[in-house]
Amino acid sequence: MKLYKIKKSKIDNKGRGLYATKDIKEGTKIIDYKGKIITNQQVDKSDKYDNNKPIYLFTLNKRYTLDGDFSWNTAGLINHSCDPNCQYDGKGLKIWITAIKDIKKGEEFTCDYGFGFDKDYKQFPCKCGSKNCCGYIVREESRWRINKKFAMSNKKN
Repeated sequence: MKLYKIKKSKIDNKGRGLYATKDIKEGTKIIDYKGKIITNQQVDKSDKYDNNKPIYLFTLNKRYTLDGDFSWNTAGLINHSCDPNCQYDGKGLKIWITAIKDIKKGEEFTCDYGFGFDKDYKQFPCKCGSKNCCGYIVREESRWRINKKFAMSNKKN
């Protein structure tokens, strides 16, 4: 029995997500993140990988990246949350999703996409609705920068 099923997402109202088909314990491997291994040079040269489109890339090492932008990559349906219940793990040239807390049957699987805080961060609004959501898809270690920015702009008003 698969640990997931595909349903309309509560986070991405226009899209789909993966939901637990049974209670899952912390540490459980849920699904492999599949794709095509390409060179980092290919990423830099291709128009396919610009910030105007959804990006499903994982840097594997200094030389290779995993491109998961394929319909057969079911794990690509996992949505971002600022309070995730899963994380991306990997070894060598493989990536998979693991539960980082106990997950109840029917709960949507979510991960922190780990986007950096840069000049383009506003292109990626977050709709996760968690209490610690900063409003943008930015990795946990960088969210304080956005929260600080909002606090500073509110003081000026």
